[in-house]
Parts: sequence; structure tokens; C-alpha cells
Amino acid sequence: MKKNDQLSRRNFLGKITTVTAGLAVAGITISGKQVAPLQDSDPKQWKQTSDKKIRIGVVGGGFGSAFFWHQHPNCIVEAVSDLQEDRKKKLMKVYNCDKSYESLEKLVLDDKIDAVAVFTDAPSHGRHIVEVLKHGKHCITAVPLSMTLEDINRVKEWKEKTGLKVMMAETSLYRSDLYNAKSIYEKGIFGKIVYSEGEYYHPNVDTAWGYKEWRNALPPMLYPTHATAYYIGVTRKRFSSVSSLGFRGSAPRYKNNEYNNPFSSETALFETSEGGMSRINVFWGAEGAHGEVGRLFGEFGRFDKNVLHLGKGIGAKYEGIGDRTQIEYGDNRPPLPPHMDKGGHGGSQGYLTNEFIMALVEDREPLIDVYEAIAMTAPGIMAHKSALKNGERLNIPSFDK
Repeated sequence: MKKNDQLSRRNFLGKITTVTAGLAVAGITISGKQVAPLQDSDPKQWKQTSDKKIRIGVVGGGFGSAFFWHQHPNCIVEAVSDLQEDRKKKLMKVYNCDKSYESLEKLVLDDKIDAVAVFTDAPSHGRHIVEVLKHGKHCITAVPLSMTLEDINRVKEWKEKTGLKVMMAETSLYRSDLYNAKSIYEKGIFGKIVYSEGEYYHPNVDTAWGYKEWRNALPPMLYPTHATAYYIGVTRKRFSSVSSLGFRGSAPRYKNNEYNNPFSSETALFETSEGGMSRINVFWGAEGAHGEVGRLFGEFGRFDKNVLHLGKGIGAKYEGIGDRTQIEYGDNRPPLPPHMDKGGHGGSQGYLTNEFIMALVEDREPLIDVYEAIAMTAPGIMAHKSALKNGERLNIPSFDK
């Protein structure tokens, strides 16, 4: 890189104005150019731009009942389905829908349906997404996109063959901290990400549950996207290789299970396409933490729990705050339609609902399209393979165009 193209740390830090928590931050000069403010001090209101209605079918009465299709002005729940009668009835009640089918395979035959929300058991996601696409319907799926590279490749092939929209409902993307980190990164304020961490903890979980007990001794890295989103979702860059280790679970299920998986917790160290490193933890068997969290360490700043830390910098001066500044972020996520709930998982489910519906209304690719979904999912599959090989470093295949 030429000298005049390099981001000057002195100029970068020297141009930051004094800030306090909750206030908008002034623009920053990077390489002689003004970039946008760090925070938007003028939140916008959601405006309906089209009367188009998306008729959606919802499959899976567990997590599938936690979204807000019925509250979106551009969406109608046309039909629902679940293999279990009680869950099917739950979907009908939540979405005030009187049309139901006994299976996904029957629901996709309904010509009135434009799109299908797949919230079935995770091992079936890849197969079910392909079935939806084969019948000419757009698809949003629960995480992960798939549990095998073979299914991932089939999803990619059918997406590209049909041109239909595929979105993964990864909740971490619409947590306020990750959404802020994405904005900071896109403005160039981090520089490159030197190191990042993504963590998903579900301590002391009874993994023998779910349809046909699909979670029984589930390899942690086959469910990685809540954690991998903290790098992939922020940068839209990729993981290129991985070395991973696992902790052998003490419960009897880790001695004999359909996955042939001995690990209750796994840690992976990924090489990134920026030349950095990312450490991903997915733990089922460790106490003391729960949920999803991430941190990012850039060339010029660190981001942790919605606080941006900017370092001293040679010759940098700050008014009234000494040689270090911290900028606390509020909730800068985009507006939702009036009277629409945010939901759980950090208030992300309403945003995922809105993003998918508006992508179809506006005929654009969703934020978490098939390529981003694969980039969050496939590295976990390779990480588990590495753990089974005692940490052998493995390359991660690319599924991008």
C-alpha cells in the first residue's frame, strides 16, 4: 500500500471531538476525507412504500411461532404447518390463520404462498430449503443453513438456478452491538480487524431435545452462526482456514450418539481473509455464561458491549478526556413498522421479520443472503472436522460466486 493511501493514526484520532455517552459524534477525517458521524442523532421513522402483500407459509411451531409476520403491513400469513398437532394449533392461534397443512411438503404445493419460513429441525434445513425453492417460493430459514457441505452446495445451486431469495434468520445480526459494530467497520473507523471473538454459550443444556431429539450430543460447531456472525456479519469478509479443539463431554450421550460426537464444547481459531484471526467458542458444557456475545479489535479501535475504545495514538490530544476516549453507543438499528414487536434474542426477531418481507417487497437480496448464511455456517462444519483431527488446520471451501 502506498504511503499516502495509508490511514494515519495521528490524523484519525486527532480529529475526534469530545464525546459523552448518548450524544452524536462529529465526523472524522480519514486519509483527508470526511466520513459520516459515528452515530445517527436523527432516528428515522419507518414508512410504508408499497401496498404489496407477501403471502407467507410458516413451518415449525417452536421458534417459528416467535416471529411477527402477522404484525407487518406488507405480510399475510397464508398457511402454517407442523408435524406435531399441538404445535400446528399453536401456529394457527399465534398468526390467526385457519389454513394448515400436515407437512412442509404439502404446504409448498399451495399456489397462493409466495414465501416459506422454515423453522424445522436443524438437520432438515438444507433439504427443506431446496424443497421450497423447487416449488418456486422464496425462503427464510432458522439457523444454521445446513449441517453438511453437501446440503450447502445444493442450496446454493438451487438459489442460483431459480434466482429466488434465501435468507437465514441469524439473530446476532440484529443485536444492537453487532449492528453498531457493522456500521463502525463500514465507515473505516476500525481499519482492518486484527482479531475478533464470537461466543455462544448454552450451559448445562439438556441436549436430548428437539424433533426426534436432534440436539442430542449435537456437535457445538455445527450450530455456530450466533458466534461466527460477530465477524462475518460485521465485515462481510470470510474465514479461510481453521484449527479447532473440543472438550469431551462427561454425559453418557457423548459416548454413543448419531453424530459420533464426543465434544460438549468446542473452540476454533480462524484465519480471516483480512489477514486477521477470529476465535469462536460454542459451549454446551460450561457454566458461568449464557447467550451470545462478541468483541472486535481493529487497527485503530476496539469494540466491546456497545462501547468503542480508541487508543492513545502518537501525538493525539483530546479535550477534557485525557489520552483515551470511549464512545458508548445506543440502539441505532433501523426503524420497525408501527406496533410491531422486537421480540427476543436481543430484540432481533422483529428486525429479521421486517428485513425478509421488505427484501421481497423491494425485490432485493436480504442482508443475510445465501452467501452470507453459508459464510457463517460452513466454517463451523470444518471446525468440527478439525476438532475430530486434534486441531489439524483445515482450509475452508468458498461457496461465493
